[in-house]
Amino acid sequence: MTTTLDLTGLDTRPSQVWGAVRLVPLVRDEPVDDLRLHARLYGDVTGLVEVSPRHAYVSYIPHGFVATWTGDGTPAAAYGTHLSTDGDPAPTATTDLRFHRKTARREATHRLRFLPLHLALEGYLALHFGGPSIAWEEWSQRAIRQGLSPRAEEAYVGADVRGLADALRVFEIHPGQCGVLLYVADALAAAFAVPHPDDYRALHPTLLQDLFGELIHHYATLMPPVPDFRARVDDVRIRSLAELRTAVADQEDAWARFHDTTMAGGLLHHAYTWRTVHRMGRFTLSRFLPAFRPKEENHIGEAITDDRGRITYLKTFRLSESQIRRGHLLSRLAAHDWHLANTAAGLGITEAQLGLRLESAGFGHLLRQDVLDGYRSR
Repeated sequence: MTTTLDLTGLDTRPSQVWGAVRLVPLVRDEPVDDLRLHARLYGDVTGLVEVSPRHAYVSYIPHGFVATWTGDGTPAAAYGTHLSTDGDPAPTATTDLRFHRKTARREATHRLRFLPLHLALEGYLALHFGGPSIAWEEWSQRAIRQGLSPRAEEAYVGADVRGLADALRVFEIHPGQCGVLLYVADALAAAFAVPHPDDYRALHPTLLQDLFGELIHHYATLMPPVPDFRARVDDVRIRSLAELRTAVADQEDAWARFHDTTMAGGLLHHAYTWRTVHRMGRFTLSRFLPAFRPKEENHIGEAITDDRGRITYLKTFRLSESQIRRGHLLSRLAAHDWHLANTAAGLGITEAQLGLRLESAGFGHLLRQDVLDGYRSR
């Protein structure tokens, strides 16, 4: 299924700025009462996820989310609570390596544990993971037998994004707030939304443990502070409190339109390919991939939607240009049954140029060495 992201039910509020970090609150008029989320803390350890009997996903996984829902639409309660002392969110006992079964796994009739963001990242890493669908002569035996295994990507933890910890600490949480859009140097880094305001208050600090791409880390390190968009009301035209309220509302509406159409346009105005991961009563957990448009803004992510298609949970990750390029090359190869000449023609380049692009993207090992040497010599 291919469709855009629809944030109906989530309203934009004025942004808050700290240095190069801009946080834009998302508020629900009506919270989703029959779906709740809470964090399950795993500590500062490496996680190994059994994706299939022969494949595993390894990453820094500090916590999981547990979704609890009801089957009859009555309010649900967040399952479980973790208490800590001295402000330390880490469990008292941790191990160097924690094993998980699947990135999303049902634990009870109305309870599902999933690994936030890693669900989406696993989907990106698994993109055409099997390798060539036809054993054309240019592909190496390793590509035919092992596909893209092992596949690796790099990201930065939120604690390493300059200014993010302070921004989250001083951030004023709005009444009814159920999400946030996070910008660094006014580049959209991530979107995060949950069903209920109480869930957001509990999960707000987990943004510091999320993963962010290379571009976002560099922007936070190198870019200057961003300006604050302040409302301006012409006091000459204001003659009553009613007119002042109207002017303030107009300013809020103008900001929301500017944000949703301009600042968040790279996330909201493009179609994504969705894949269902798990059905949860009237809710559906899915992950999505972009069309991998080179030199444009591309996001991957995961979402829980209700029976009307409205998003109740959302978490996204902005891909770097190199990650976009790898996704684009793999998608074009798969669209042409991994035939190099046909793929090159579709891209408007020569076969040798395509081979060198594959090498530059880190896929040179998929080609036979003599074929790659031939491309280099042309």
